[in-house]
Amino acid sequence: MQVLQVQLEIRPDPAEVGRARRWACARLAGSPLADDDALAETLALIVSELVTNAVVHTGRPAVLSLCLPGEAPEAAEGATVRLEVADGSERAPVPRCASEEATGGRGLALVDGLADRWGWAAEGAGKRIWCELDRPARAQGRSVAECGRALGIFEGLAFGVV
Repeated sequence: MQVLQVQLEIRPDPAEVGRARRWACARLAGSPLADDDALAETLALIVSELVTNAVVHTGRPAVLSLCLPGEAPEAAEGATVRLEVADGSERAPVPRCASEEATGGRGLALVDGLADRWGWAAEGAGKRIWCELDRPARAQGRSVAECGRALGIFEGLAFGVV
């Protein structure tokens, strides 16, 4: 199966989160998975969470990578999208238990709830956090809204991809 791998360099600036999200969604829109709105929504949220963590918690540049199925329409069936964020910090990602009143601290819990697999590995003087989203014949994973409700967030909030 042909795979397209693309990368985006990210500056240590919170404004980069929106740029990274738009970039990832544009790459997905140009792939055989373009018609999968649930996948696009999930990808946008995970990109936001992982890039935010890299920018806020390391204060260093990062690299966002996406591996998407090739151009053939049949490549979309049962495809896996792999997302990676590499940064220059050796600090391990640590999932937190955020209180109901907390405005942050749920990013890795969201990634864990939305991705089919995720993990991290030390890499040189930094680390690489990765996750994979499978696209079976019919999506079986939890939607962003279902995951948000399970974590007690998103009450009354509306989200867009931008």
